[in-house]
Amino acid sequence: MGMRAQRKSTDPGGREARSRPRRSLPMRLLLLTMGVVVIAEMLVQISDVARDRRVLLGEKAMQAYLVALSASAPNDAHMLAQRDELLRASGIESIRLRDAQGATVVLAGAADVQPAKTFDLREETAYESLVRGLVAVFASKDILVRIIADTPLSPGSEIEFVMHRMPLTQEMRRLDLPDAFLTLAVASVVGLLLYLALMALVIRPIRRLTSSIVAFRADPEHGVPLDARANSLMRDDEISVAGRELAAMQRELRAALWRNSRLAALGTVVAKVSHDVRGVLTPALLQADRLQRQSDPAVRRAGETIVQAVDRVIDLVHRTLDFARDGPPPPSLTALRLHSLAVEAADSARTVATLFELDNLVPVDLQVAADRNHLYRVLVNLMRNAAEAGASRMRVRVRASDGMLGIDLSDDGPGLPDQVRTSLFRPFTSTSQRGGAGLGLAIARDLMLAHGGDIALVTTGPGGTTFRLLLPHSERVDRIPQTAESA
Repeated sequence: MGMRAQRKSTDPGGREARSRPRRSLPMRLLLLTMGVVVIAEMLVQISDVARDRRVLLGEKAMQAYLVALSASAPNDAHMLAQRDELLRASGIESIRLRDAQGATVVLAGAADVQPAKTFDLREETAYESLVRGLVAVFASKDILVRIIADTPLSPGSEIEFVMHRMPLTQEMRRLDLPDAFLTLAVASVVGLLLYLALMALVIRPIRRLTSSIVAFRADPEHGVPLDARANSLMRDDEISVAGRELAAMQRELRAALWRNSRLAALGTVVAKVSHDVRGVLTPALLQADRLQRQSDPAVRRAGETIVQAVDRVIDLVHRTLDFARDGPPPPSLTALRLHSLAVEAADSARTVATLFELDNLVPVDLQVAADRNHLYRVLVNLMRNAAEAGASRMRVRVRASDGMLGIDLSDDGPGLPDQVRTSLFRPFTSTSQRGGAGLGLAIARDLMLAHGGDIALVTTGPGGTTFRLLLPHSERVDRIPQTAESA
C-alpha cells in the first residue's frame, strides 16, 4: 500500500491523477524541440528554393539570349535548323530581344504564343521570389510563363521569352528535394539529441522532485527526503538548488511532525496524570504547612522550601498541560491600564529576585484592548525570566511599531546564550535555567498570536535583552509618542 501510494496521487476532487503520454512534459518537449529545429532548417531550405529559382531562370535567360543571337545570323537552312533545335532543347516557345530604346531587335519562335503568367525578374522582390519558387516546386501541371530579364551580356537591353513551367519544376525538385529530405533528417537527429539532453538535465530531475513531493505528501512522517546529490547531473544549477532546498524542507517538516506527535502524546499523558500528581502532592503540602507552624526556625525554613518545591512542580504540570492543548483559549478583550498591569507583574517577579526594580515608562492613563490574564502571564513570564537570569532592573515603555502598539521590555541582564537564540520560541528548547521546561516563551507567543499580535526579540547581549510585544492599536494609541524607530 505504501509503494502504491507513492506511485499515485489524487487531485482536490478525489480523482486519481495519472500521467498521459500525449500530454506529458517529455512528449511536449520532444515535439517542441524537433518542431523548432525542423522549422529553422526549413526556413533555410526555403531561402535556397528562391535562390535556385533565380539561378535557373538566369540560365534560361542566357540560353534564350544565345538562341536570339543565332536567330540574327543569315537565314540559311542550317542555322534555322540549329535555332529550332536550341528552342526545343531549352523548352522555350518564343524569344523577344529588345534594345535600350525598347525596340525589338530579334524575334525567334512563335510570335502569337499566349502565356498564362508573366514574371519580371528585374522588379521581383525577395518575398515574391520565395512564394513563386515554392509554387514552382509544388506545381502539378504545365503552363506557359513569360520571363522578362536583363540581357546577360548586353547592358541596357532586355530579353523576354516564353517557356514551359514543368521543366523548371522538375529541375528545382531535382535540386531541392534531396536537400529537403537531408535537412529533415539532420533536424530530426538534432532535435532528438537536444531532447535527450533536456531529458537528462531537466526532465528527469524535475520528475524526481515531483515524485519526492508526491511520496512525501502521501506519508510525510515516514517519507524519505529527496537525495539532493543524486537528483541532478549538475551541482550548481537551479534544479540542484531546488532539490537541496526541498530535501532540507522535508527533513525540517518531518522533524516538526515528529515533535508535534510527541507533544500530542505528551499532552494526553499529562492530562491523565495531572490530577494524580495533585493528589500525590497534597499530603506533602499539608505536612509542609505543619512544619511552617513549628517554633524552630530551621524547621520553618524546611517547610517553606518544600512548599516552594511543590509549587514549582504544580506550576510545571499546569504549564505543560496548557501548552499541550490545541491552543490558548480565545482572549476576552477588555480595556485595561497597562501601567498598573506592569506593576503587578513586577511584584510577581520579586518572588524570584527581591531587589528586582521596575522602570515603568508607560503613561498612567494609557489603555489597551487585551485579555488581562493572558497579557499578565506574558509580562510575568518575561520579568521572571529576566530576574532568574540575573537582571536587577526592567524598563517598560510603549511605542507605535509598524502600525501596531509595541510594548518594549528591556532588562540589564547578561543576555541570552547563542544556543538559546536560534530556538527561542520553540517548546522544550529555549530554557537556559535549571529546572525550567522551556515552555514560557512558547506559551507567551501563542497568547500574543491569539490577540492578533506577536512577540519578538529586539536585542540581546552583555548590556541586556529587549523583547517587544505587539498588539493591535487600541483607542488611545494616538497618545503614544512617535519615536525615530517607528517613524
